[in-house]
Amino acid sequence: MLYFNPMEKVIRRFGGIAGTLHAEVRQILNRYFPSTDFYFEGDANKICEQIVDQLFEGDFFRTSLGHFNFFWMRDFGTVCDSLVKLGYKEKAHHTLSWALFHYQRAGDVTLCIDKAGNTFNAPAKKSVDALPWLIHCLVVSDYKLNKMEHRFLERMLRRYCKTFLDAEHGDLKSMKYAEMRDAVYYDRSAYSLALVGRMAHCVKILGLKGFAYPVEHYQQVLHDQYWNGEFFKADYATNIWSSECALMPFFLNVIDDKEKAEKTFDYINKARLNALYPLQYCQEPYVFKYRFGMGRLFMNNYTGTTIWTWHGTFYLHILKKYGRDEYDEQYANFGAMIERHGTYPELLNADGSWYKTPIYRSDPGMVWAALFLELETKK
Repeated sequence: MLYFNPMEKVIRRFGGIAGTLHAEVRQILNRYFPSTDFYFEGDANKICEQIVDQLFEGDFFRTSLGHFNFFWMRDFGTVCDSLVKLGYKEKAHHTLSWALFHYQRAGDVTLCIDKAGNTFNAPAKKSVDALPWLIHCLVVSDYKLNKMEHRFLERMLRRYCKTFLDAEHGDLKSMKYAEMRDAVYYDRSAYSLALVGRMAHCVKILGLKGFAYPVEHYQQVLHDQYWNGEFFKADYATNIWSSECALMPFFLNVIDDKEKAEKTFDYINKARLNALYPLQYCQEPYVFKYRFGMGRLFMNNYTGTTIWTWHGTFYLHILKKYGRDEYDEQYANFGAMIERHGTYPELLNADGSWYKTPIYRSDPGMVWAALFLELETKK
């Protein structure tokens, strides 16, 4: 049984602030005093194996070997299936058990948990995708919930619906929250919609009450309101490319439509978003409003024409799923990128060099390396 201290919320609020400040300090230190400890020898797969092995520390998988040295539900969510298939199922379950314990103590499911167990969201106060990624992980890892965890998640689902969805149809409300492209403010992104659709599918598998909306509704909304004939557009109001929004419906199998996937791949080729390494984030980075400190002045082009390895691996997985001819070339290019830098970088400049600004430096040794490792095991 979990016991709650009356000062728990106050303590955790300060812990969350401390965790965020810790990450910011490590970012600045990484920028001016970059470590050479995280350069790995070997081919791309060997480099990724070493990274993944080092990222499990004690109770959980850290997000990176750099300043993201704590737990992010979103990042772990994207790699959990890969970790299980690579033989890390026990460690994935240990991570989920550890996270669920701290979530229950905090009375909330957040994006981040630090080593001390402090839970917090960053950079926004609310996260639209933490709970969907957690529930996705429970399904892909075949995690067995105990009664307390089951009741807690049903309570979180009811809270989620009240916070983020309209009561009649379960559509996303127009509001500000944290999501994968957390530097900008979207208006109901295709990424967020895909995550809600995935959660709708997973709650049925887990037998969880508290979420009444069918996955078919979200599939229909994506088809009718987000597909522009070439790709799933960034958000409800903006008809432009953003990689996580265009790819996540396919990656999570919320949409399994070969014709739409083929048109998406054709657009990527036409726009040369994969010209050097896969994959460029977007084409028009300053259409959106940016969060303070993450825009042109301090972190110029952070989620712009930069190459994001996270999205590159989503792209490779989908290419392989649909048997596209360019898969072998793109896989080889991605491997060459890993070997060039001796690590799995967070993001790179468009010319393949390491991204850095006066206050931010791309992180080394991302847990996303598991996504690349899994590709060799997939038929």
